[in-house]
Amino acid sequence: METLRGIVVVLHLLSFGALFGAWLIEVVDTRQRITRTMQWGMVAALATGLTLAAPWGLDGDLDYVKIGTKLVVLVVIGALLGIGGSRQRREGTSPSILFWSVGALTVLNTGIAVLV
Repeated sequence: METLRGIVVVLHLLSFGALFGAWLIEVVDTRQRITRTMQWGMVAALATGLTLAAPWGLDGDLDYVKIGTKLVVLVVIGALLGIGGSRQRREGTSPSILFWSVGALTVLNTGIAVLV
């Protein structure tokens, strides 16, 4: 059971890597677009995060403040991706503040996952 949980942890970190990697590629190419990879990375992070929040019967000590904080940050990231993607389809570009906020909040959420 511990091995399965470890695999889910790795998948959780990889999903944030996909989200941040797609964001970083857009920064390097100076495009500032919301991409499908960012959206799928966010969905994968949500799914694996909720899986990790379930009681695994191993230690029973879940940090509900950490789980709640990460969930709120991820919902905000999802909202920013949704709003930015919608504006991008309508106007051809997403607002800079939304794009940069996605990157900053992704780093924050990954930091909470690893450091707290």
